[in-house]
Amino acid sequence: MLNVGVIIKLEPDFSEGNVSYNSDGTLNRAETKNILGPHSAIACNAAFYCKVKYEARISIGTMGPPIAESALKQAQVLTDAEELNLYSDRLFAGADTLATAEVLKNGIGKMFGENKIDIVFSGHRASDGETGQTGPQTAWKLGYTFLGNVIGFDIDLGRNVVIAKRLISLQGMDIIIEEIESSLPVFITIDPSYRSIFNTVSQRLAANKFRKEGTKRSEEYRQFLRVFDSKKLDLDPKRVGLPGSPTIVYRVEKIPRAKTNRKTEVIDPSNPNTLSPLIAKIIQIVRGE
Repeated sequence: MLNVGVIIKLEPDFSEGNVSYNSDGTLNRAETKNILGPHSAIACNAAFYCKVKYEARISIGTMGPPIAESALKQAQVLTDAEELNLYSDRLFAGADTLATAEVLKNGIGKMFGENKIDIVFSGHRASDGETGQTGPQTAWKLGYTFLGNVIGFDIDLGRNVVIAKRLISLQGMDIIIEEIESSLPVFITIDPSYRSIFNTVSQRLAANKFRKEGTKRSEEYRQFLRVFDSKKLDLDPKRVGLPGSPTIVYRVEKIPRAKTNRKTEVIDPSNPNTLSPLIAKIIQIVRGE
């Protein structure tokens, strides 16, 4: 049985432009609209590929306040995960990437009753941090081989290895695809360009089945949810949150809401009187008039 873990993050929805900060420079999540991070969603797609192709079990984990449950629920829709894990404690507040990695390392160790996780997926980075450090640091703390910028992968279960394609920079060129093989366990950060491809009819049927199952499970997601605080994760308070964070936030700047320059018009396709002007306008644009 292949055991897969996914690390996700509840992130502020910057498209709204209304992001609130506390006086110490940390994000005020209670007053900020939050969503499942887009890079986390891509990592979920990679885990779902493992479920469809290799019949993997999936466990999702995230560090955050209680409202981070919403991100776990969204991730379950994408993955049909058998287990959801929330790492939540006031001691974790204000954590930088290193302190976050400490929590995630212990959290991954609790997945599936402390069974060994063969592959851990995470997003390329988080939209509210953009550092791309949490994945590599968690891999280092776990002692897992780290593979970054992965755009595609397959698993040889017989040899217990993963064969991955990833983007690297080489001799001044930024778009080099390297194929690399590594023994399990591994920690993989998924590149934003990753796409799951199901080549056979059986895989497509399985994907459709698991998507429906994931949607159904998410409606009762609390049945699959486990909540861990610092004590349950056996964490040293000095290594998490602000005390465990060597990074100092010097200043934060509010991101202004982007100005809209488009208008949306709903067209009734059953009414020819509304379609004719639309077609005429499209022709006009194509001709450059």
